[in-house]
Amino acid sequence: MPTCLPLVLRRCHACASERFRANGKFRVNANHKLIDAWLLVLCTGCAETAKLTVLERMNVRSVRPELLDRLHDNDPGLAAELLQDPVVRRRNRIALDWNNAWRLDTGGSDHLDRGWGLPCSSEAESLGKIDVSVRFAARIPVRPVRLIAEGCGLSRAEVERLITEGKLVSAVRLGAKLTGDFTFMLKR
Repeated sequence: MPTCLPLVLRRCHACASERFRANGKFRVNANHKLIDAWLLVLCTGCAETAKLTVLERMNVRSVRPELLDRLHDNDPGLAAELLQDPVVRRRNRIALDWNNAWRLDTGGSDHLDRGWGLPCSSEAESLGKIDVSVRFAARIPVRPVRLIAEGCGLSRAEVERLITEGKLVSAVRLGAKLTGDFTFMLKR
């Protein structure tokens, strides 16, 4: 799950820094029947403000009233949605840095299996294997090996060893970055 908005990777024209922090503020400008809207981001190096285009020369009547309300209210949820929108990222030529902007939620210690640190069913436990489903609350690119290591309390090397030995299997490549849900099975 995300814990905060990710950093925006884009070069600053003032100080040549490459990271901007989004704080959920928007600027909306109307010129007669046309409207422009930008998401404001601050350079982490010099605090210079940059604008990421959200709407450009759109007819006011073609913009949903709920969207206009959220823009005017500086909705941080809207900022998160827009940063994850591939169209907005492509239009503004930006990428996102999710380091330290997410956390792993294993469902709480009362659901944890003894010995692996993962939630499991008693049927799977009696067979000596654990089926685990991983769900992403947002499209955060992360390597499954990293999530499994953190969730099980293992090192990444240990997780790689389990994969090599065939004790950790999945339908997806566990070494590549994923942004969507996946499942894996851990055999004892």
